Amino acid sequence: MKYITINNRKVPFDDEKNLLTVIRKAGIDLPTFCYHSELSTYGACRLCVVEDNRGRVFASCSEEPRDGMVIYTNTPKLQHHRKMILELLLASHCRDCTTCRKNGVCELQTLAQQLGITSVRFENTKETIPMDDSSNCIVIDPNKCILCGDCVRTCEEIQGIGVLNFAHRGSEMRVMPAFNKCMSETDCVGCGQCRAVCPTGAITIKSNVHEVWNALADKNNRVVVQIAPAVRVAIGDEFGIPKGENSLGKLVAALRRMGFEEIYDTNFAADLTVIEESKEFLERLESGENLPLFTSCCPGWVKFCENKYPEYRKNISTCRSPQQMFGALLKEDGRMNTEDPRKTVVVSIMPCTAKKNEILRPEHFTDGEQDVDYVLTTVEVARMIREAGIDLTQVPSESLDMPFGLASGAGAIFGVTGGVTEAVLRRIVNSNRPEDLETISFMGVRGDDSIKETSIMVGEREVKIAIVNGLASADELLQKMKNGEVYYDFVEVMACKRGCIAGGGQPTPIGPRTKKARMDGIYNIDQASQIKLSSENPFITMLYNGLLKDKEHKLLHNHVEHKCDEC
Repeated sequence: MKYITINNRKVPFDDEKNLLTVIRKAGIDLPTFCYHSELSTYGACRLCVVEDNRGRVFASCSEEPRDGMVIYTNTPKLQHHRKMILELLLASHCRDCTTCRKNGVCELQTLAQQLGITSVRFENTKETIPMDDSSNCIVIDPNKCILCGDCVRTCEEIQGIGVLNFAHRGSEMRVMPAFNKCMSETDCVGCGQCRAVCPTGAITIKSNVHEVWNALADKNNRVVVQIAPAVRVAIGDEFGIPKGENSLGKLVAALRRMGFEEIYDTNFAADLTVIEESKEFLERLESGENLPLFTSCCPGWVKFCENKYPEYRKNISTCRSPQQMFGALLKEDGRMNTEDPRKTVVVSIMPCTAKKNEILRPEHFTDGEQDVDYVLTTVEVARMIREAGIDLTQVPSESLDMPFGLASGAGAIFGVTGGVTEAVLRRIVNSNRPEDLETISFMGVRGDDSIKETSIMVGEREVKIAIVNGLASADELLQKMKNGEVYYDFVEVMACKRGCIAGGGQPTPIGPRTKKARMDGIYNIDQASQIKLSSENPFITMLYNGLLKDKEHKLLHNHVEHKCDEC
């Protein structure tokens, strides 16, 4: 066994990749801005510095642990060093903290309080740079950037897009797209993963809170809202509810108090997606055309495919995403309701920033009308709940409205990577026996590996399946497919690592424990569901015989192939 002496206490270590990990394992939470376990080591912020028994000061994130090391984490020299770094960061930082979207959850603010910094001795001489709000998904305020590089490495290493990078030198250094482009002019897919890792308010969600409050206040509107599966296991993070706990009932109660008239579950539309996508997949298997079938639920992935692999656009399912299916369905329901002359306004609560762009694409308009009017992320709806003075922990749980409030467990698992595939496999096998469901869950569809592979027999044919999360992994897989190295019949892609539970609109930080808790929460919802197959949802059958009769293709599928030029 190998040991490091940390603050006069021996700490064992094994295969930790750096000294910082060993220190944190010992229960000492050294501050960092630029360190993320899933990203490459950058070592820029220098806040995680330690001192050894020879007086040498070095960054623990980039130091390999060695047997017999003697280090200290909180000497007067280190305290002075960290305070000076924070003062210098604050000196060149926009200090409008009271009006900043990250106020109260800003890591820079938190560390300044933790280290006892009550004033800044240095004058801010930096010129104010205009914000970039050209994207439909995120807003970039370069005046709040601390040059930690987290967004740069996430965009390059996790998403494989590389829209952001460092430009200029010294005091003029900035994080920005190449050639001074605004975000809407780049290949940004709107996934919001840069926002999820940003420790300050430099990258935030483009908010639609004001517009939704106005829609709720207009008596000529019938405001209907749908809630995505991953939202219910994350909204509680904003209110101190245990991570991964299903807070759907409390969220429904809060939304009713805020004025939303009808509250439904996007899982219902996920059941529709399973039925339509399974049907499309089996038809393509029979014809042998446009295989593999790529899933279409993730707008970040769709945009990425259009930008980088346009030759595979025809392989993406024609099915609309659950959000868009539901929007079209709710708008059609409103048009057919002749007794209520009010305008139907559809609001989606999503874990995803890219959904804000999805609703604006031409193929998501039906008869010239936009199917979903506004998208609120989990963080935005939490803000609205606080603005309304509602304590989410205290409101009693309430149920969703019918008939679109009942969904299967198969619809719920859309919130995690592999969930769409598992739901489709359940539909293809068409069995709700516990042993069959368990067999599917152990086929390799679950887990958070970047690329997973499995196969299933459909008749006499072995169907090969791949499940990908993270666009850099999708890029790797598509390159292999282009080179003829691999072949699949069905490919599920989610832009965000681990799926929607870690979407760009979810509460942060989203560390490994948080992601696991949310993933477990989703599967617990499925486990507790009485309906396991999408086809067993009785209201789905009623819908096909009623509102959707002779309209399923019009309302549930895309009819316009379009390369979106927006973010």
